[in-house]
Amino acid sequence: MRKKKEEEKENVELLEETKELEQDTKLNEEMLKLENEINTLTEENKSLLEKVKLSQAELINYRRRKDEEVENLLKYANQSIITEILPVIDNFERAINKEEDLSDELKKYLVGFKMIHKNLYDILKKYGVEEINRVGQIFDPNQEQALLVENDSSKNDDIVLEVLLKGYKLKDRVIRPASVKINQK
Repeated sequence: MRKKKEEEKENVELLEETKELEQDTKLNEEMLKLENEINTLTEENKSLLEKVKLSQAELINYRRRKDEEVENLLKYANQSIITEILPVIDNFERAINKEEDLSDELKKYLVGFKMIHKNLYDILKKYGVEEINRVGQIFDPNQEQALLVENDSSKNDDIVLEVLLKGYKLKDRVIRPASVKINQK
């Protein structure tokens, strides 16, 4: 009987140990699942942080581009009206350069035209318009267009000999290239 009791006791202890082992196994499995979930969440977190950093960089670049666009828009806002005024300036210059055989009355009008021309020109200068006049310098296709070629052996090739139609820049942008005659040997 004692043996039986001892066996039963051992069986009970074994049963309890088995139950404890089963519980430990279940806990271990749950811990592994939790560790996997933590690892997955950590990876997702890293991925989301990278996306946030990328979005922030894109936002900074977008703001910079927009600021540059607004700056250029403001800088060159008057370009279209200035471009339309340039032919009027050209016509005034043609009119004031015709001084031969004028009556006294027409000469008085010519003085008025010269004043109007100067006022227009001063207004354009005030807003950053500069005349492109590079006579005697090497031809620059970014600022000039060559319409005529002449052969002057006393000058080097590609030297601007004459401005046929004035060109203009608004600040640092060419709004109308100068039409010029250049030298070619």
